[in-house]
Amino acid sequence: MKRETLIQLIGDDEIGLLKVKSRVPEAMTQDQRLLGSFREIEEFVKDHGRMPEANPKDMHEFKLNSRLSGINDSPAKAEALRPIDNLGLIKKPIESLDDILDDDDMGLLGPDPESIFTLRNVPSNIRMPERIASRKPCLDFANFESLFVLCHAELKQGLREMRAFTGEQQIQPGHFFVLHGVMAYVAEVGEKEIRNKKVNARLRCIFENGTESNMLLRSLATELYKDPAGRRVLSHSDQALDELDQVKDDDIETGYIYILSSTSERDDIRSINHLYKIGYSTVPVPQRIKNSKREPTYLMSGVKIISAYKCYNLNPQKFENLLHTFFGKYCLDVQVVDDVGKKHTPREWFIAPLPAIEMAVQLLINGEIVHYRYDGDTQQVIERE
Repeated sequence: MKRETLIQLIGDDEIGLLKVKSRVPEAMTQDQRLLGSFREIEEFVKDHGRMPEANPKDMHEFKLNSRLSGINDSPAKAEALRPIDNLGLIKKPIESLDDILDDDDMGLLGPDPESIFTLRNVPSNIRMPERIASRKPCLDFANFESLFVLCHAELKQGLREMRAFTGEQQIQPGHFFVLHGVMAYVAEVGEKEIRNKKVNARLRCIFENGTESNMLLRSLATELYKDPAGRRVLSHSDQALDELDQVKDDDIETGYIYILSSTSERDDIRSINHLYKIGYSTVPVPQRIKNSKREPTYLMSGVKIISAYKCYNLNPQKFENLLHTFFGKYCLDVQVVDDVGKKHTPREWFIAPLPAIEMAVQLLINGEIVHYRYDGDTQQVIERE
């Protein structure tokens, strides 16, 4: 086409059909972010067959639990998502007495006093989501059996050792784990997906009892967290790499964060439920608390160690400020008198359930505490909006 003809066509384009608009990616709206968060919760429920819990050892699950609580606590968000809620994650709004009676799944509010002992509305078969990975016989188990035999032999010889599981990044092909007393071998890790800075992937996990599962990486991690005896099995070379990953050359060991409960005989202290101290020490905790009965910071009484964590690069002043900002009005406010009659108001004693206390410590250590707050009404740690 000649240049003059093209110019004439453009000039005659009165309604702008030939104008080309550059495509600029649009930022996500608030509604789109809400929908994305809800879909992520749905995916968790489908993968695990349960609602996300406030699990202090699994930050991803903890965040999903906080988000779902936030959605249910917000009538506007709940109402917006209810039409697409196919799993029943959104709580039914209570608007009348009939709603309360209709929601009485156990029949506790029924007219018959003996009906409490009769099971009602209990399905004979609970249908689990289809994506839940179940174990099945491993048809080529003969290819893996010798690996389990060798691993057990190396454990007996001291060539391998078991350590606590501490993170999803430790799940790699060729690694062994112990889950509910059964050794498992990660034969394959599928294509990895990153969502909200969390990695997930399908695994081929072989168990020493001759079964296998294609569970998700984060599902295995969650089960290992929950199992008190869950372990990973390391060879000597794995141990060296593990130590390298845990502590960097420029990390400075600054001390210990610890959680204590009080054994005080004072009525005004003994009567308080869920009273814990979160403290910091530059020396081992047993050494720090050996004179607790003579120190106001320990309420001039005996204390019991709940847990202690070694920490690196911690600023003690920032630690204390963050704690008091986090728990706010749930800080203990009492006076104790020392051996010479001087009055003190100890700090760093907080009134909150132990799971919330432990969660606060984990968030302090990993630096994410600024993104969360303590909700005294629900007694839970929740994500800041």
